[in-house]
Amino acid sequence: MMHELALELLRQGHEPFVIAPGGHQKHSLLEDTIDGIPILRFRSGPVKDISKVRRVINESRLSRRAWGATKKQVQSKKIDGIVYYSPSIFFGGLIKKIKSTWSCPSFLILRDFFPQWVIDNGMIKEGSLIARYFRHHERKSYEAADHIGLMSQKNQTFFQSHHPGLITSVLPNWASLEPSPAPTREESFREKLGLLDKTIFFYGGNIGHAQDMSNLMRLALSMKGDSTSHFLFVGQGDEVELVQNFIQEKALNNATYLPPISQEDFKKLLHEVDVGLFSLSRDHKAHNFPGKLLGYMVNKIPILGSVNPGNDLLDIILQHDAGFAFENGQDEQLLQSARLLASNLETRKRLGENARRLLVEHFSVESAAKKIVDHLSNHRQLLI
Repeated sequence: MMHELALELLRQGHEPFVIAPGGHQKHSLLEDTIDGIPILRFRSGPVKDISKVRRVINESRLSRRAWGATKKQVQSKKIDGIVYYSPSIFFGGLIKKIKSTWSCPSFLILRDFFPQWVIDNGMIKEGSLIARYFRHHERKSYEAADHIGLMSQKNQTFFQSHHPGLITSVLPNWASLEPSPAPTREESFREKLGLLDKTIFFYGGNIGHAQDMSNLMRLALSMKGDSTSHFLFVGQGDEVELVQNFIQEKALNNATYLPPISQEDFKKLLHEVDVGLFSLSRDHKAHNFPGKLLGYMVNKIPILGSVNPGNDLLDIILQHDAGFAFENGQDEQLLQSARLLASNLETRKRLGENARRLLVEHFSVESAAKKIVDHLSNHRQLLI
């Protein structure tokens, strides 16, 4: 999403550049260019597939490490506006330093209410030392923003009830309308995995507690007797082991897990799947719209998944006839819809066309870029 946003801002005549964590890189700063966008990668240490303690330590240092590595570049560029993304909640310090350098406005794209969702899931307790630590950095992130974009109307209502006084608006997720090139036969995942004659139910992205992967694993187990279908899980997160163990312990010959692949390969893979899966933990109080759905929509893939109670995503999918969605826990309804999608090509085509239409009407990157620029421009005479 952020890559596509940067490309759209460039297309609209702005001069975006990106500051991003660089993991284990040898040097404190690496400068690169991707598709005409300058990238400043600072050494951050890993923040994925490590222990929770190490992740907290590394994320807590993001602002300090970013500023230390990019200070000279930031001070040498004329910056008229900042767009930043959460998660992570630990960039508030960096944003404040850039704002103080250039007296420029900032726009926070808030996609995940952390630490709210880990509290909702019982992973930490509200009021505990670690929760207070996260809340402190959460406030710093919000206070650094002149405007905050939330992904749905219900998310905005929920956020404002907890953080009154902050300036917010609804900024849905987005995607470029242009599909990526299809894979060659040599690149085909269907070929490599021996799934040429299968209906592929695909889940791609973060595999973690927020998604409640046991929900989708129950579905795969219920479909075990359907020899025409296969479940493919691709990604990383703290429930990867759950997925792998479930496949092994239940002897699921209709499910495969693959570690993360490149963005280019991921987009090619979307050409080969038949149904796009998603899942949200029913314990969530916030109402997320998973970004993975946009990749499904771009490629006319029907959507199937579960939401937490009250999530307006359910109504969006059903009202636009873009797939099937249910409250997490409605296993039988989810299973019956999966069986229908597995057996009926015409239904998949119809729902997939509707999903694409929904993307064009409501989730284009052009619309998102314009909203962000308009809000930033309200704070200054000129932006870039």
